[in-house]
Amino acid sequence: MKTAQQLVAEAKTRITEVTVQQLQQALNDHHTLLIDVREPEEFSQGHVDRAVNMPRGVLEMKIHQHPSVAHLCEGDQALAQLIEQPVYLMCRSGARSALAADSLRQMGFKQPISVAGGFVAWHEAGLPVEK
Repeated sequence: MKTAQQLVAEAKTRITEVTVQQLQQALNDHHTLLIDVREPEEFSQGHVDRAVNMPRGVLEMKIHQHPSVAHLCEGDQALAQLIEQPVYLMCRSGARSALAADSLRQMGFKQPISVAGGFVAWHEAGLPVEK
């Protein structure tokens, strides 16, 4: 049997992680996709500007509804639009986002990226928070 911490540690060996400072720099490109995988009540207490909330439990089933592609196409076509792009994932501490990045990698996404330290690290770094 594996613990949650072991699953996260294994996922982190297969994914790319960035710091909150690297995410902040990436957000200078207005096409950067940031998905916050926390639960809606966590997201509503504060989040990074332009983050789209898709809780970890439904991410794989709803990613094709991301606003950047949902208005252009549906289903598999929407996924095809997203699959090549960097997709940044953030949670509270970096654990759920690591699992989410690994899951998207398994779906065929080429550049799923987890934000190390998550929203806690973002907030502790004094970076801007939306409410």
